[in-house]
Amino acid sequence: MPAGKCVAITSESASLDGLTGQRLFQSETQIKSSIFKMAEVSKSSVTQAIITEDEQGQRLDNFLLKICKGVPKSHVYRIVRAGEVRVNGKRADVSYRLQIGDALRIPPIRIAQRAEEIVAGAEFKAELPILYEDEAMLVVDKPCGIAVHGGSGVSFGVIEALRRQRPQARFLELAHRLDRETSGVLLIGKKRSALVALHDMFREGGLGGSGRAADKRYLVLVKGRWMDPVRNVKLPLLKYLQDSGERRVRVSEEGKASHTVFRLVARWQRFSLLEAELKSGRTHQIRVHLAHLGYPIAGDEKYGDFALNKALPKEGLKRMFLHAWKMRLPHPISGETLALEAPLPIALHGFLQQISAKEEQDYGEKI
Repeated sequence: MPAGKCVAITSESASLDGLTGQRLFQSETQIKSSIFKMAEVSKSSVTQAIITEDEQGQRLDNFLLKICKGVPKSHVYRIVRAGEVRVNGKRADVSYRLQIGDALRIPPIRIAQRAEEIVAGAEFKAELPILYEDEAMLVVDKPCGIAVHGGSGVSFGVIEALRRQRPQARFLELAHRLDRETSGVLLIGKKRSALVALHDMFREGGLGGSGRAADKRYLVLVKGRWMDPVRNVKLPLLKYLQDSGERRVRVSEEGKASHTVFRLVARWQRFSLLEAELKSGRTHQIRVHLAHLGYPIAGDEKYGDFALNKALPKEGLKRMFLHAWKMRLPHPISGETLALEAPLPIALHGFLQQISAKEEQDYGEKI
């Protein structure tokens, strides 16, 4: 895992392990190597680090959790509250915001790195398609079926793959997220300043309504005949947990305000192709808005028509038909307008052609 610009200053050998209390030994060369990789943050000695612009503004707890993958959150909070983590020689609260030049003292911490994650990284050999890249940011065309990051039962994702494929990169962080089943435009920050600016753009209304919000468009195929050329959908969305513990979202007056603009692109006898413009960025927003309106997304295993989904693979659709198609936004550093586009995947375009061959298309340009 890349270390941003976190720089090791000194190492104190023969310190106690932060989890087991055992005295472990590691050479100074090994210690400096491990801090630059940020994969084994000083499991046998105290780590001293200097904060630079890439880490500036992060909460102390979030910074530690990021570099201590595999360590329980409760343990990270315990060592901070016990004063084992020091900022500029003093105790610090977990909510402290890091500043450029801060000197951190991090105690020895044994990090659990699962063998399957290493295997997954080695097996992820396919280079992700790059749509745009400069010193501040990276844009990939995320394939369907790959999580954006490890977690929730997934040991490896896009961000881990990029870090393994670009070991020299000091900073790679997700600017936003896409569902595992969704393909298309995905932005990654390569500098802390760019990442913060991108996060601001993706928040509702952009930078205080300054017109810097990102314009995100998706292509989605739904069951049914959508009739409105343009339709604004403003339905509040509420997250909840099922008895199984699985996260879901539903329309509820108790939820957060959500706004999607749908435009009809093409229509057949059984399906309609829509462009979805996100005005807000709630979890599963497009999927839940459409399901609530009675137009479930083809292939959506959470909110879709399950009988239809069971039949779709035989017709050629083996995934959810939701694709992050276009994004238009100001560059996070220069302000120059960026127009990004991820072409519709071959499998989705092929399914549309199959529909056109079997059914009459009565709206939109011929597929």
